[in-house]
Amino acid sequence: MASNRIARRGLMLVLSSPSGAGKTTISRLLLERDSCLSMSISTTTRPIRPGEKDSRDYHFVDPTEFNLMVNRQEFLEHAKVFGNYYGTPRVAVEEALAGGSDVVFDIDWQGAQQLGEVAGEDLVRVFLLPPSTEELNRRLHRRAQDTAEVVASRMAKAADEMSHWAEYDFIVINEDVETSVAQVQAILAAERLRRQRQLGLSELVKRLQEGY
Repeated sequence: MASNRIARRGLMLVLSSPSGAGKTTISRLLLERDSCLSMSISTTTRPIRPGEKDSRDYHFVDPTEFNLMVNRQEFLEHAKVFGNYYGTPRVAVEEALAGGSDVVFDIDWQGAQQLGEVAGEDLVRVFLLPPSTEELNRRLHRRAQDTAEVVASRMAKAADEMSHWAEYDFIVINEDVETSVAQVQAILAAERLRRQRQLGLSELVKRLQEGY
């Protein structure tokens, strides 16, 4: 009896939010719970933070090397955020999609816009909102990664970042992390079933119609 399992093209799951609204935490939990997901590891010029590891959290490079990579068209997208440059390496993502694996992107609205220009139907965009401004401010202070000046800068920029919510396919209000993860998992499950992602679907239907 012929198998009805068919190949599937991978998708690009973009998670964006203001700093502190939860995209990094939700991305990490999704990766822990779904073996079909991998993380797009961005290249950045920002300094490495305590506990981070090169090529695991980011590919850390100096500005000169980053500019050379831009000139060689090695990025799907790149942007300057809070004084540092970030870019998504092209080759690793394209290989994952062709192999049927899904890739998670923890990027801002600028990166999502650029991906939208090159990714077409591969792209699924989710924007995470905080439940309130007060909660966003509390989360930024609680994680204790940045100085008070940086936290103030991130809060000042949050309104502009949130103004791009309508550019996304789905909106999740991150009041509770577990609920938000479940909602993103539901989005992912539905998107994996989209007709255009299921390669060879017409051949399967033909076999079914012929009684195989």
